[in-house]
Amino acid sequence: MKTSWVAAAVIAPSLALGVAARHWAPAGSDARFDWFVYDGSDSVYKTLKTDASHYTNPILSGFYPDPSIERVGDDYYLVTSSFSYFPGLPIFRSKDLVNWTQIGHVLDRPSQLSLDTAGISRGLFAPAIRYHNGLYYVVCTLVDAGGNFVVTATNPSGPWSEPTWLNFDGIDPSLFFDDTGRAYMINNGPPVGTPLYNGHRAIWIQEFDIPGKKLVGARAMIVNGGVDLSKKPIWIEAPHIFKVRGAYYLIAAEGGTAMNHSEVVFRSDSVRGPYVPFAGNPILTQRHLDASRPFPVTTTGHADFVQTPRGDWWAVFLGTRPYGDDLYNTGRETFLMPVHWVNGWPVILTGSATVPYVADRPLLPKQPAAPIPTSGNFTYRDDFNGTELAKNWMFIRTPRERWWDLASNPGWLTIRGRPADIGRRTQPSFVGRRQQHLQASASTAMRFVPRSSGDKAGLVAFQNDDYYYFLGVARRGEETVVEVEMHAGASGNAQGTVIASAPLPVSLGATVYLKIQARGDRYDFYYGTSPDKWIGLAHDADGTILSTKRSGGFVGTTLGMYAYSAAQ
Repeated sequence: MKTSWVAAAVIAPSLALGVAARHWAPAGSDARFDWFVYDGSDSVYKTLKTDASHYTNPILSGFYPDPSIERVGDDYYLVTSSFSYFPGLPIFRSKDLVNWTQIGHVLDRPSQLSLDTAGISRGLFAPAIRYHNGLYYVVCTLVDAGGNFVVTATNPSGPWSEPTWLNFDGIDPSLFFDDTGRAYMINNGPPVGTPLYNGHRAIWIQEFDIPGKKLVGARAMIVNGGVDLSKKPIWIEAPHIFKVRGAYYLIAAEGGTAMNHSEVVFRSDSVRGPYVPFAGNPILTQRHLDASRPFPVTTTGHADFVQTPRGDWWAVFLGTRPYGDDLYNTGRETFLMPVHWVNGWPVILTGSATVPYVADRPLLPKQPAAPIPTSGNFTYRDDFNGTELAKNWMFIRTPRERWWDLASNPGWLTIRGRPADIGRRTQPSFVGRRQQHLQASASTAMRFVPRSSGDKAGLVAFQNDDYYYFLGVARRGEETVVEVEMHAGASGNAQGTVIASAPLPVSLGATVYLKIQARGDRYDFYYGTSPDKWIGLAHDADGTILSTKRSGGFVGTTLGMYAYSAAQ
């Protein structure tokens, strides 16, 4: 059964960034967008019957990988990776583990997050959130630009502190606050000595000085390679420690983030080990299942646990929903499942069980749906009536100037075209959101007058700097056209390949309507001069170029509005 939601950005939490604002003066390169509509309608949700006692997976659809969760009182908080998108590390709140409202970002000021020339799949890897004595902690890795750090806040909505950098090798840090009063940092790092094979990693532990926010004492390797070193396990990572009835449990991902991804668990009587692996590992994987099964969920792993007040345990973890042979454009998403304890060990799935799209809700008071939906089929509309962008919008890399505006033309988002090409490692004039469904569309109404040859504005389906589609109005020499550009590799051709073009059907400055339609591995592109009559410009374009398998990296496709000015 399809659930449809329509949400306006004005009722959502606003995105107020620490970017220096300046007086806005209209420029010839401005593109103005009256509204933006995202619609997601996956067939799997049409086949399922749900009611008030069920929830749908994923709970955060689209590119929300590496989830970490923490409960404080009756509230649950969840953070995910954001790589080289800004603001960094979206943070959500829920009271029922099902309906999640984004309350902000952990890193929303340029002073906290430098992503100026980072590759799209670099930047922020695998955050972990924890709470201790009135303070919220997030630890994370900023790849290529500083390493590991910790930030804190008294309110999870922010503001969060400036990063405190931590001098240790590795990624995927996680804090554990023991009931002894001590705290420990756990992370993925290289093993002792020379690695025995490609992907040979280890899990390390070191004491964390809480007041000083620094690591102290000796570091110790507590897992070498994974569950069974003789089988050459790869990429042990994403560690978390929990203490249950006096025993210490270490969970971690193993097998890499592709099809062999899994979650494993170890146990010890001491926080520093030795840690003994569970004989029934892995406690979560889908790698052994028939790839031809209907509506598969794959690459599951990278889990974190949380316990409810009544004692129930739940896991959040990442997974993907391919439309073909390991092909997915929505990136790695956040799923929810209960944790069952079997003979003193936590288990999520066993045998041939599959990750369900519909499952029984947690026994928690049901909450109203979030103003911006994150699960199931829905429609989202933003009329740009607020004073700041809603929190589900994001930019590519760190903005160093204010090139977007909601005040100069109330009810319109104005984007200044700059000579910052979205196909280069710059900070382009792009405002985007995640593609959250295999079957989806993004549409908008735009006014734009290109002044110079090369100027353009419109919609972009963006995977990374080398793999994306542009649909919009462009100036080509003395002609103004509506066109579709395909960029499918690092060819060095800034113009990409124009796969469809038509003369602009209205006078310059008149409203043009644009729509990108995703159908799994196919994308269609439309334009129009009225909101209810679409003209097909390109059909059945290759959507696999927006998949991780084709483009590489760790992110998913984003859909958004873009303006470019060729003038220097």
